[in-house]
Amino acid sequence: MIKLPSLGDEVSVQMDATPAEVWDLVSDVTRIGEFSPETFEAKWTRGSTGPEVGAYFKGHVKRNGVGPTYWSGCKVTACEPEKVFEFSVGSDSMTVNNWGYRLEPKDGGTLVTEYFRIEPNLPNRLYWLLLGPLRRRTNRNGMRTTLERMKAVLES
Repeated sequence: MIKLPSLGDEVSVQMDATPAEVWDLVSDVTRIGEFSPETFEAKWTRGSTGPEVGAYFKGHVKRNGVGPTYWSGCKVTACEPEKVFEFSVGSDSMTVNNWGYRLEPKDGGTLVTEYFRIEPNLPNRLYWLLLGPLRRRTNRNGMRTTLERMKAVLES
């Protein structure tokens, strides 16, 4: 029997900042280009102007920081100020994956966890079976880079 790799992963970084300060960064998608090594800009779309469940935005992506760029449609799926910000990536008819941030007050600061979860449909499972280990490593490195860049801004 073939054991499929887990369809997600997460990275956590402790930040010397309040949950409110961290929230302002993770929920402002227009700032993602300052932090992410792959998504170099994003903008609210379809009349959305800020973080709330059901809000839409697009992320402009350059996979692994090289190659052609493309826009990914996103929809906010969880939005609890100072606790969780999550969004799906895909189209109106199909979600490919989900990304998010969990914020936890800890030791006078905030433990920030960035995570992703691949949707478990057949095409995604096949993709993950073939490219999962490589993509997981890239995603983990990207999440760590994103969180470390946020930490630097918040703690400066």
